[in-house]
Amino acid sequence: MEISADILHLVHQNMAMQYRIVPYQKDKNQLYLYAEEGVIEKELREELEIILNQEIVLQLLPKAEISRLLAICYLKDQTDSAAQPLSALTAGDDFLDTLIKEARKLKSSDIHIESFEQKSRVRIRIDGMMIERYQIAKEDYPALINKIKIMANLDIAEKRLPQDGRIHYKLGAETAFDIRVSVLPTLHGEKVVLRLLSNTSTNIDLNILGLSEEDLYHYMQGIQRPNGIILISGPTGSGKTTTLYATLKLLNKTTRNILTIEDPIEYTLEGINQVQLRENIGLGFASALRTFLRQDPDVIMVGEIRDPETANMAIRAALTGHLVLSTIHTNSAWGTVSRLIDMGIPGFLVANTLNTTVAQRLVRLLCPVCKQEEIFNAEAYPKQFNPPFALNKHYVAKGCGECYYTGYKGRKAVYEVIPIDAELAFEIKQENMYIDELLKNRKIKTLSGNAFDLFASGQTTLEEIFPLLLNI
Repeated sequence: MEISADILHLVHQNMAMQYRIVPYQKDKNQLYLYAEEGVIEKELREELEIILNQEIVLQLLPKAEISRLLAICYLKDQTDSAAQPLSALTAGDDFLDTLIKEARKLKSSDIHIESFEQKSRVRIRIDGMMIERYQIAKEDYPALINKIKIMANLDIAEKRLPQDGRIHYKLGAETAFDIRVSVLPTLHGEKVVLRLLSNTSTNIDLNILGLSEEDLYHYMQGIQRPNGIILISGPTGSGKTTTLYATLKLLNKTTRNILTIEDPIEYTLEGINQVQLRENIGLGFASALRTFLRQDPDVIMVGEIRDPETANMAIRAALTGHLVLSTIHTNSAWGTVSRLIDMGIPGFLVANTLNTTVAQRLVRLLCPVCKQEEIFNAEAYPKQFNPPFALNKHYVAKGCGECYYTGYKGRKAVYEVIPIDAELAFEIKQENMYIDELLKNRKIKTLSGNAFDLFASGQTTLEEIFPLLLNI
């Protein structure tokens, strides 16, 4: 069931936890609450009517169901017994701080603040899924947007054009991180997206990202070459940048000069010269690459190959003896080859410079506490998918307090790594895009193959990998 944020905020989190109640409906005279079975209904109703100053209607539910609703609706941190209560629905001085701190604590990647005709709301993204957290009064919305703009050094008078900025946010005495701010004018007001960036690279390690032993071997072979291009493909939010940073961290030696051009700089790496892209003053990927070549680099990281000019500069850098790392938007690892050729790069240049091409996606992992084993029916697979081996059982998501009753906890990357050897380079020169048999002969695992292995090992569900099984 879905309970709107404005209903939930009629009862404070602390009060909901204390009395084990969840509001689910409100009319002119009455507030409807779920309460736990076993309470003295009359006494609880009278006490709540005094506190909330309105008529209460109770509906009793089993203890397990109330626990589930409290965890979902109030996202109570199970590991933090002294969790701070959610702030009131207001755009006051402390609301934005509370919102950012809460999103950080819940390991959210983005905060969406958006306005519609009748209401304004705040949603946060956790493990790739959006969750509504607050509703804001329309009259408070402009003040909240202006506060964000001031913190990000944006023009508060400009409400017709999109704006991009950055906030350096300090959380306590020691913790500091950056927030990327994007402001977009919409029909009913400006929408703001805050991307919470982690400034620490402590936990980034190639060995724990999700690469199989064989894929890691092929990838390591590619990045240990002194020159050439490593390309990582995938949609927005698939973890490409994290893989690049993990690679840079591995390559970061005092004997190497490493330069990066990024939009934005998501992690700060000591010993690496990182440049923030600024299109408005002419500092784009291509122009930065031209300057990089005069900076005596060993390794160059380009945030994204977006256009033919950047692609040509990256090829030129690789041909002149540099190792170039970058990302590109394609559906598969081999698709990067056709994308470069479509950008006007001759096939022989792609063949001579491309070391390794990688595709990746992020898959949610089952909560280890509550995942449940069930008999598996092979008819659940997509019709065109032929599994490499039969499965009799699989795990399904159930939900518990540890995972806020979503059934999932954390994400893992699924990879497809293709090392470019002499035979594949010949196929690229011929601009032959149909190489499925060659990849099978080399036992190169596709995205769907690695995703199936994750499912077969009980780490995720069929629902999570279903879109990857379609891409065969």
